Amino acid sequence: MIKTTSLSKMYGKRVGCSEICLAVDRGQIFGFLGPNGAGKSTLVKILVGLLFPTSGSGEILGRPLGDLKSRRKIGYLPENFRYQPWLSGEELLKFHASLYKMDKSDIRGRIAGVLEKVGLSGKEKQRVGSYSKGMQQRIGLACALLPDPELIFLDEPTSALDPLGRRQVREIILELRRKGKTVFLNSHLLSEVEMICDRVAFINQGKIIVCGTMEELLVKTIRAEMYVEGVTAQMLSELTLLSRSLVVEDKLLKVTFGDRENIPEAVEIVHKNGGRLYSLELKHNSLEDMFVQLIQGGEEPVC
Repeated sequence: MIKTTSLSKMYGKRVGCSEICLAVDRGQIFGFLGPNGAGKSTLVKILVGLLFPTSGSGEILGRPLGDLKSRRKIGYLPENFRYQPWLSGEELLKFHASLYKMDKSDIRGRIAGVLEKVGLSGKEKQRVGSYSKGMQQRIGLACALLPDPELIFLDEPTSALDPLGRRQVREIILELRRKGKTVFLNSHLLSEVEMICDRVAFINQGKIIVCGTMEELLVKTIRAEMYVEGVTAQMLSELTLLSRSLVVEDKLLKVTFGDRENIPEAVEIVHKNGGRLYSLELKHNSLEDMFVQLIQGGEEPVC
């Protein structure tokens, strides 16, 4: 659905994004993460045809970037969008339907469907300028969903929504995946990305620094909290050699492993050295933990 090779965008001497290599398969929810100013929106604008790359190449739906036939199959919700405040929600959707050159016989049904999906049924006659921030976010999502796109780009789709609204958007995204659609998601709500994304890429200073499935990324390190009585110096020495890090808080040992196979080895070390293990709780890294480690750690780019 998306393929880029060494895609770069320069603004004079300033880097927008650099040497971006990505591949996104059909039916995936792909999370694209990074700090403010990292190049996320620049790349999305190139992919949807709003910016031209300085160098490199890419394909959307098997066709070159900017191709009109592929753009008709794309939905896009920008982060900082502003719609005409004097239009009603219904008029706005009709305008977008005309831009997509949708079949007139389908427009009424599609508008009613997307309004219901985003929770705005009954509000379509109100002017967009009178909508709350959450309602404006919903009408923006409705515009993106209107053409029944094969590929949809969502840039911070839940930024103005309350917890109930965020849950509804998550359900919409998961439903899109069930229908075989592909979703390219930018979000700063990392807990939500962790819940729904199949694959994730991190970008920093314009370059991709890591990319992989959620499982691949989150099992790189495993943290364990072991409550042990009878801790000895020899026990701590052996656990230190086995682990990536060890923090001792009286009888609580906080150990970070690089491999799941280290867990039974650690238990054996405790028993061998006369300790009594009363509990062992595994704590996998969260996406937020990984985000902070990658961005602050100056990780080298992978492409």
